[in-house]
Amino acid sequence: MALLDVIQTPAFQQRFFFLAKRFIAGETVAQAMDAVAGLNAQGMTATLDFLGEDVTSRVEAERTRDAYFELLEAIRRRGVETNVSVKLTAIGLLVDEDFALANLRAVLGASSRNRDPFVRIDMEGSAVTGPTLRVFEQVYAQTKDVGPVLQAYLKRTPADAEHMIEIGARVRLCKGAYSEPPELAYKDMPTIRSHYLRCAEALLERGRYPGIATHDERIIAAVETFVGERNIGRDRFEFQMLYGVRPELQRRLVSDGYRLRVYVPYGTHWAGYFYRRITERPENALFALRSMLHR
Repeated sequence: MALLDVIQTPAFQQRFFFLAKRFIAGETVAQAMDAVAGLNAQGMTATLDFLGEDVTSRVEAERTRDAYFELLEAIRRRGVETNVSVKLTAIGLLVDEDFALANLRAVLGASSRNRDPFVRIDMEGSAVTGPTLRVFEQVYAQTKDVGPVLQAYLKRTPADAEHMIEIGARVRLCKGAYSEPPELAYKDMPTIRSHYLRCAEALLERGRYPGIATHDERIIAAVETFVGERNIGRDRFEFQMLYGVRPELQRRLVSDGYRLRVYVPYGTHWAGYFYRRITERPENALFALRSMLHR
């Protein structure tokens, strides 16, 4: 049995959450609120994500939608500085595109009552890139408080980034963490870095408040140089990083006067997210192993 199949079993997730807790804020809304409050105290904002993906049941998709209603109400009550992100396959994209669209509109309606009403639409595997962007554009026609994630390793992304610049959409740019075929995605890191920076520079110079989502210090240094040379104000973009990954780098960016938003996942369905974290960087697996040895 493959590692991902093992860690996705309910028994494993119930017994071994301690392995993932470096990267997951907790299993409950209350724990997620506490994590965000801690980040806010360090001068960081957040994006909260209720974990789950690849839902094929209408009932489960509606349950996820309702979990976002609960989350958004908790944010209003607690007054923390955060918005939310959602995966469309978690709210029904694999069931029916119109069904997912209706659920997303419901989440956006609930988020519109919050101080930060923005909803980030997470990008998933390439099989749903087209449908995800199609749903995004339908809701974007009604509200600008929504924006997609683009993955730099996909060969289609420069064209997608230019389109998002043209329509004025807020983009979160990341490298990409899903396993994709070579005809769709670049596989070697130097090429991925090069294409990331190509898209980042376009978004920084001509885009609307992009999120530069990376832990790669070479990319961060290149972005710092680029915005300095072109006098791009630090209020025109933000760096974004993942909860539990490179916290010392997060603090350094804040101390240097950059805006930083931390992506904070929570919930019991953490297996897929955790798997991507430990496979994309070997040291993440070591962090998890230390957690197990020192339990």
